Amino acid sequence: MQSLLSLSAGIDRLLRVVATIGAWSGFVLVMVVCIDVLTRYFGVPKPFGMNSTQLQESEYWFHTFLFALVIGYAYTRQAHVRIDLIRDRVPIRTKYAIEIAGIVFFLLTYAGLGTWFTFLYTQASYFEGESSKSTIGLSHIWVVKSALPAMFVLLGLAGISQLIKAVAGFRGLLPDGRVSETLGGDL
Repeated sequence: MQSLLSLSAGIDRLLRVVATIGAWSGFVLVMVVCIDVLTRYFGVPKPFGMNSTQLQESEYWFHTFLFALVIGYAYTRQAHVRIDLIRDRVPIRTKYAIEIAGIVFFLLTYAGLGTWFTFLYTQASYFEGESSKSTIGLSHIWVVKSALPAMFVLLGLAGISQLIKAVAGFRGLLPDGRVSETLGGDL
């Protein structure tokens, strides 16, 4: 079990690194929005030879990368919605069982199906050479669409990490310092 917990810690570190890249996408998004406002309202020239349409389309690209790259890390940090009406009233071992069932039957299934279908979606975009609906917009739309399967893969990795911690907790082998990162809340 100790080697699996080490694997879980490695997955968590990987998700943290990817989330850091996603956070930088958020910073770039803010900068692009500021540039968009400055160029539109104050007549400042657009950077890198871009036009208004390309600048505005890049905003949703960076927003997509922000969300897609941070979701796995956010799940491991318990930043998701929980409905704790029943779960808060049950023993800790039952909480681990609920966590395990939710991950196995819902999260991993959802992540697997999401990865498969969004991969096909991205692949079709790549082979069709899809570009913006606007004739002066961005090309290579498959790049932004590739964030979707990446998002589901990262969510699946986070699910595997949390599953390992939940199984260890169920068996009484999870260190006390990692209980709240597995079950959330004040335990």
